[in-house]
Amino acid sequence: MCGPDASHDHPHPPRRTPELDRRAALAGAGAAGASLLIAGTLGRHTASAAPAGRRRPGARRLSRITRGTQLVHADLHNHSHLSDGDGDPALAFASMRAAGLDVAALTDHATLSNHLLGDLLTGILPDEYRELAGLTPNGWKQTKKYADAANTDGAFTAIRGFEWSEPLIGHVNVWFTEHYVDVLQAGLMQPFLSWLRRESGLVLTGGADGIAGFNHPGREPLRFAEFRYDPRVRRQMVSLEMFNRRDDYLFEGYDKGRSSPLSACLDAGWRTGITGVTDEHGTDWGFPEGKGRTGLWVREHTRAGVKQAMLARRFFATRTSGLRLDATAQAPGRRPRPMGAFLEMTRGVVRFRLDLARDAEWRDRRLQVQVLRPGGDYPQVVKTVDFPVGPVLDFRCTLDLDDGPWVLLRIADPDEANATPGPPGHPGNLLGVAYTSPWWLRAG
Repeated sequence: MCGPDASHDHPHPPRRTPELDRRAALAGAGAAGASLLIAGTLGRHTASAAPAGRRRPGARRLSRITRGTQLVHADLHNHSHLSDGDGDPALAFASMRAAGLDVAALTDHATLSNHLLGDLLTGILPDEYRELAGLTPNGWKQTKKYADAANTDGAFTAIRGFEWSEPLIGHVNVWFTEHYVDVLQAGLMQPFLSWLRRESGLVLTGGADGIAGFNHPGREPLRFAEFRYDPRVRRQMVSLEMFNRRDDYLFEGYDKGRSSPLSACLDAGWRTGITGVTDEHGTDWGFPEGKGRTGLWVREHTRAGVKQAMLARRFFATRTSGLRLDATAQAPGRRPRPMGAFLEMTRGVVRFRLDLARDAEWRDRRLQVQVLRPGGDYPQVVKTVDFPVGPVLDFRCTLDLDDGPWVLLRIADPDEANATPGPPGHPGNLLGVAYTSPWWLRAG
């Protein structure tokens, strides 16, 4: 084994108490025996002063270590007043494009209103009903209209999606489907997963044409029925949010005795990539700096190209606009493989290469790469390497399939602390800058 490097023991800052969103107190009708509480909490909100149409600084979009793909910056989780957001959905995609994003999705909450009365009730009841009941059939059609109008192949990819929102089990984003489902129709994890794998027919709808991801994992207490695993939808369940708004979810729930959502998800058998999202509920979509976002390595800048990259888990999470992160892992006797790929090996020395850049101000900035592996309740950091931003980083680490099937890289700032710390002395208590998606080991 590489052996864990000497850990950095940092004082633990008090866990941040999020400000309560004005909708967090909305409790409503029961679904599957549980009362609904939509929207949860919002972190601190800081709007960027970047003027519309002017891109922020950022790195070049081509990797120095792989070929055949280009980097696009994405935000795949946003809301409007079609559910519990503040903003007009007609303005959302233009705002995100003006902020410099290349790929954007509207994913309003699907809770109670996927039925014939949904639009009628939304029209005659107060706004609080819409905030509670969520997306309606008419709102779903509007989202498609706005996405189709904004979508421009090669320049800007606009995606329609929805957020299946069960207040105790968890929230799941779904993208690229023709239909949507709410918690009245599929109010438990297994019925929802059954909907996701089902083809739409004359009577029943399904989501087999789409892909999905686990949102803010661990914020809701039942954690997706403890990440209930269904191998039939493993290919479609593509992502796990590690940055949501301004929060790092690596140790979400540690203060309550819970395991890491990252470990719980991957150890359950899911093969999810890692995303960052703003989960925006305001009116300045795309502009606030410091909220999560995703970098996708696409073969073509189209909806088909974005979907293919997500199915390949060829993406990374960060909270920094304009960041470029690419990484490869090379098993003994094999060619280098991009993030999201399999490593054909049982035990041996793996060569990692890391390309990270942002702009001139980041050059020579000192960061740390952490190699995360299965470790029980929390990922084990089997190696840390401090490095300056600039040259491609090249390092090696011994991996053993007997220790678990997954490995990923976490980029951290050694001079700042994670506001949501985990076990004392764990390297993950350093501030997270980015996560790669995992690689998966399997016997070759």
